[in-house]
Amino acid sequence: MIFEMQSIGVVQSPFSDKFGIPRQPELVPAAQTIIALNREFGAESVRGLAEFDYIWVQFVFHEALSQGWVQMVRPPRLGGKEKKGVFATRSPHRPNHMGLSLLRLVAVDDTARPIKLICGGSDLLNGTPVLDIKPYLPFVEAQPHAASGFVQGAPPKLNVIWQTDAFRLPENTRAIIEQCLAQDPRPAYQDLPERIYGMQVAGTEVKFRIENQKVFILKIDELN
Repeated sequence: MIFEMQSIGVVQSPFSDKFGIPRQPELVPAAQTIIALNREFGAESVRGLAEFDYIWVQFVFHEALSQGWVQMVRPPRLGGKEKKGVFATRSPHRPNHMGLSLLRLVAVDDTARPIKLICGGSDLLNGTPVLDIKPYLPFVEAQPHAASGFVQGAPPKLNVIWQTDAFRLPENTRAIIEQCLAQDPRPAYQDLPERIYGMQVAGTEVKFRIENQKVFILKIDELN
C-alpha cells in the first residue's frame, strides 16, 4: 500500500549539521527546540496539549532520504563492529525514513502564528519535517523493567576540557556544546587521539580532539 503524507510543521533547533546531534533525546538537556506548526493549524489544534509534560514527535529523517535504506546497520553502542537488523535499531536509514522522538514539552505558544511548541532535550536536526505529535502517557507507555537488548543504560560521559576562551559565549550555548561533546559525537569506529574534529552546533563551529576519555576543546568560532 502507498500512502501520501504532508508535514504538519518544522523543527527549529541548535543542530545545523548531522554530526554532533545527540543520538537520543534528553542526552543534551540544554538543547531547546521549537516546533513551528503550519499556519493552517489554529489554537484549537493544540488545546489541552500544555497539560502534558512530554510529547511524542514523529518526523522524517530528511537528510537521509537520498541515501536509501539498508537491512543491516552498525549501531554506535556496539562500537560499529557488529551489525543488527534495521528494525532492531534507531538508524535513520529506514525504509520510510520515519523517526520517533520523546521530547520534554516546556511551553505551548498558541498566540503566535505559526503556533510554536517549545521543547527541551531535543535530538532533532534543524529543518526536520514533523509528521505528527501525540501526548506521552506514562501509565501505559513507561516500561522501566523492559529488556533493552544490546542497549543497556545510558552511555558513559566523557570529561570535557575547555582549552579556549569560552566565557564570551552565552551560558546556554556553552552548556549545549559541553553536553554534546560529553556524549562522544565521533563515529563509533573512529578512535584516533591525534585527529581533530569539527562540529557545528548552537551557532558555533567547535574544533576538538578526544583522548583517554577526555574531550579537549581547541577552538570555537561563532557562525554568522
